[in-house]
Amino acid sequence: MKILIVDDQRLMREGLAALIGLEPGMEVVGTAVDGRDAYAKALEWRPDVVLMDIRMPGMDGVEGTQLILKHLPETKILILTTFDDAELILRALEQGVHGYLLKDMPSEAIVSSIQTVYNGGTVLQSEITAMLLGELQKMSEWNRGQPALLSTNEPAALGGLTEREKEILALLGRGFNNKEIAGSLVITEGTVKNHVSNLIAKLGLRDRTQAALFSVRHGANIP
Repeated sequence: MKILIVDDQRLMREGLAALIGLEPGMEVVGTAVDGRDAYAKALEWRPDVVLMDIRMPGMDGVEGTQLILKHLPETKILILTTFDDAELILRALEQGVHGYLLKDMPSEAIVSSIQTVYNGGTVLQSEITAMLLGELQKMSEWNRGQPALLSTNEPAALGGLTEREKEILALLGRGFNNKEIAGSLVITEGTVKNHVSNLIAKLGLRDRTQAALFSVRHGANIP
């Protein structure tokens, strides 16, 4: 597994590179200092996973992510963030990143998250998702009566979901994984997986991450 680490702080870059480089099956192919540097090095080294800081001078992680995914769509991008980055996190999710985690997470959690996105999963920390939901609710209050958060087809799309699919969509928006959803609803993980696939198709979304973002943005409309 080839990994590119992107952060404007030298100590963070070098620390993460040293940590991840010790893991069997993981190779840090390089580091970058901002989004533009990340894009150039991603084109050169073709990493499997990019660990991307979101807030950087020059080109930030959102713009860097957009460039990388446009030209290297198979690359998995995991955003490193803080609780102060709500707007940037939402923009990054809309670009199609495969998850986000806090910079102060334990090292083993960061390694596990990299493995998760490499294997096709997503990493959506429930505490960040809860923060995003709070921010979006504030936005909704400020823009009451305005259609800023909803396009014309989204309420209709929600109406096409079964009650169980709506329950699962709401839990996705809270950052629950399949095991946690199964435990909460007292159903099997296989059943959860089938429901997630169905609701993604019905909503016309690309993947689980976009479903979680949809849930965060439109939670007030999900019974």
